[in-house]
Amino acid sequence: MTHGDEHHDQADDVDVTDVADTTDTTDTADTVDAADVVDVTIERTESVTITFDDGLVCVFPVAELRASCPCATCRGLRERGEIAWPRPGRPDTIQITDANFAGAWGVSISWSDGHDTGIYAWAPLRRWWLAGRDDELTPEAPRAPETPR
Repeated sequence: MTHGDEHHDQADDVDVTDVADTTDTTDTADTVDAADVVDVTIERTESVTITFDDGLVCVFPVAELRASCPCATCRGLRERGEIAWPRPGRPDTIQITDANFAGAWGVSISWSDGHDTGIYAWAPLRRWWLAGRDDELTPEAPRAPETPR
């Protein structure tokens, strides 16, 4: 995975190091989101591992990431009580076919089922990990409480 449009073969694992200043901490300096990503490793059939500059390492199985896709279509399905993945009549195995940075704040993943609209932002992934992945992965980052004027 690179910052450009470089394509990797499906069998390749992807390792990204020294990803600096990847989290916009404006308004979130006092939250769990205030850490930068320093490494991203993608094992296309297994997991996505994200390492933050404070030492936190998050390992997300690919099936769990696909099922929790934060895009509007998948969120809409879940809000209606349906599952986002696997869809009825579709294979129940999944792998990452391609991945690219989405600016400096997350990763865009293309999946073997053809889905490719979800952007997995670093701050929500970190929050989701710290919450035990019990809640839904949502793209919105929490805002620091506003100070009364």
